[in-house]
Amino acid sequence: MTDQTRSTMESHPDIVEMRQRHALAEQMATTQQGQALEALAMLCGLYLAASPWIAGFSGFSTLAVNNLITGIAYALLLSGFGHAYERTHARAWTAALLGVWTIVAPWVVAGNVDTTRTIVNNVIVGIIALLLALAASAAASRTDRSGDTSGRSRSARMTR
Repeated sequence: MTDQTRSTMESHPDIVEMRQRHALAEQMATTQQGQALEALAMLCGLYLAASPWIAGFSGFSTLAVNNLITGIAYALLLSGFGHAYERTHARAWTAALLGVWTIVAPWVVAGNVDTTRTIVNNVIVGIIALLLALAASAAASRTDRSGDTSGRSRSARMTR
């Protein structure tokens, strides 16, 4: 029989650093800027999802469905921003891609949907979504940089 040793999280070599990063992330997520960014991103996503009916182009079914799905996805990606602040860098970049997609969607989706109303709506909402996602990405990367309290790289810490 093999001897199985169970390791706990308390025996992890970087437990102190991990706790410091978590505390820093929680502190940054409770700032007014972090909460405002999360709320604005949620509102932007919800508006994008409802925009075909608000702006009056729900007759273009392909763009309406596109905006509905993209808006819900955007809201879900950045709505949990405060709960996992230090791990949101990749989610923020995905949300930025959704913002770019929103801008180009009137020209890309099937059908003749590139009217003034659809273009103005999607370009403005797409730019706002892109800027919010870039702000979230910048905030997440600040947390990543400030989480390394020792000044050493991760590979250098792993070799000790």
